[in-house]
Amino acid sequence: MTTESQLRADVVEVGRRMYARGYTASNDGNISVRLGDDRLLMTPRSVCKGFMTPDMMCITDLDGRKLQGDRDPSSEMLMHLEVYRQRPDARAVCHAHPPVATGFAVAGIPLDRAVLAEVLTTLGSIPIAEYATPSTSELPEAVRKYVKAHDGMLLANHGALTLGVDLFSAYYKLETIEHFAKISLVARLLGRENLIAREEVDRLQGLRTNYGIKAPAPICPDPTAVGDLLAGPDPVTCQVVQAPEGEGRRLVPSPIEPRGAVLADQSGPDGDEEIRLTYRELSTLIEDAIRSLR
Repeated sequence: MTTESQLRADVVEVGRRMYARGYTASNDGNISVRLGDDRLLMTPRSVCKGFMTPDMMCITDLDGRKLQGDRDPSSEMLMHLEVYRQRPDARAVCHAHPPVATGFAVAGIPLDRAVLAEVLTTLGSIPIAEYATPSTSELPEAVRKYVKAHDGMLLANHGALTLGVDLFSAYYKLETIEHFAKISLVARLLGRENLIAREEVDRLQGLRTNYGIKAPAPICPDPTAVGDLLAGPDPVTCQVVQAPEGEGRRLVPSPIEPRGAVLADQSGPDGDEEIRLTYRELSTLIEDAIRSLR
């Protein structure tokens, strides 16, 4: 079993990596890890994760009572406690604001398309938990809907949350989410994504055991064939992945998205399609408008 002193050092190292990679700014983010069945080691509030020291950490019980430490635990402790309640197998939790993944969360676009085989075999899909006011009881309620079936999720207009069997496992999943978000964004900027066909998704899911990966829940069958067609799949029991039928093909081109409509699938408040422009296209329009006024 890892000693408390080593876990304190590991939390410092994970915090340093999160800050160095730009996943947090200022005092953002929080980290926790189990010390045993009934105690947690947690980062303190109002401290930059890139400049922590082992002695800064707090020890709490699973009800959130501080047992040890000169500082108060993270203001988002309730979210961590909810993860441990719902997932007894979780040994660590990381929360940060990786910019690209958080951009998807702000746009309301889950990372649930079948794009990368590595993501499908490790995380499956990354849903978005509904918006909740940070540091309130709303946040654990929003997380509760997805945490039993997912090891990682986006938090609407907030950031990302991951959990794992140990601290570095939770942190690496945070890296995976941001890496996936960057690749997906680039593909959409280029106009399309080639999606992995559903038959190949099923095959990849079957390989999880060979890789020694224990996923919290299976990938849902075709969403149109699960349960109530109106309600769709239950996010508590399986992971929703957007994967088209391949009909003999392993990769299926997604519909071409117009240039500038980088993150499509959005509509205006009145149901009208929303037009999205790149910075260069917007600058050109503004320049043309100024010239026409002269």
